[in-house]
Amino acid sequence: LNTPIVVVMAVAAAVAAALVAACGGGGGGGEAGTPTDPTGLLSVSITDAPACGYDHAWVTVEQVRVHSSATAGENDAGWHEIVLAAPLKIDLLELTNGHRHELGQTELPAGTYQQLRLVLASNADADPLANAVQLSDTKEIVALTTPSGQQSGLKMNADMTVPAGQTADFAIDFDGCKSFVQAGHSGKIMLKPVLAVIPILNDAGQRIVGFVDPALVGAGAIVSAQVGGVPVRATPPDATGKFTLAPVVPGTYDVVVTAPGRA
Repeated sequence: LNTPIVVVMAVAAAVAAALVAACGGGGGGGEAGTPTDPTGLLSVSITDAPACGYDHAWVTVEQVRVHSSATAGENDAGWHEIVLAAPLKIDLLELTNGHRHELGQTELPAGTYQQLRLVLASNADADPLANAVQLSDTKEIVALTTPSGQQSGLKMNADMTVPAGQTADFAIDFDGCKSFVQAGHSGKIMLKPVLAVIPILNDAGQRIVGFVDPALVGAGAIVSAQVGGVPVRATPPDATGKFTLAPVVPGTYDVVVTAPGRA
């Protein structure tokens, strides 16, 4: 009875203007950061899918940094920062059904940026904890061990083109199901982030939208977009049965609906 329902769907991004912009149109060219480059805006948000075994997963972002080089070290010159008014604490598990949390935007030289980092706040002396998860079974809140996130930042390889005079919009996909790892019998939970950077090519944000019977909502239904049997985006439907899988990279997906006692 647990055999999932599979529907094949294609998601297209019909935005010729955005595709032209992605090629770096508007002059300047070359490596980001040269004095002759005009400027554009980089906008960054964060999203997540349901995490396995957790009710909440909090991270506190202190800095968002980008660099034109994929190999730049944390102390190298050439970094650009999205300035946050204050550290931003986010419950990743609230970012389902198409919801994204805006991290901010910054003006920077037009060009291509190959590296993005999230710098997290420290748990030291933090009450409540800056980075933690709540276990679904015991409701215990456990601190996340995040050494790299607190020091050099959670590193992502990216290919982000910022066109002159335009806004380039990207979402960080934080895979909660794969990013939290229990360390043996110690009780510690390590943050080993599985992250991806997805371009948002239009206002709709490349989304799959649909409805399941509202009776399935209380039964614990999950809807996922899959490629080759591997989920790339998943969400529970809302109270009306509506689900939104976003953002997704343009392509063809199996949309899989799973609920206990249903086939």
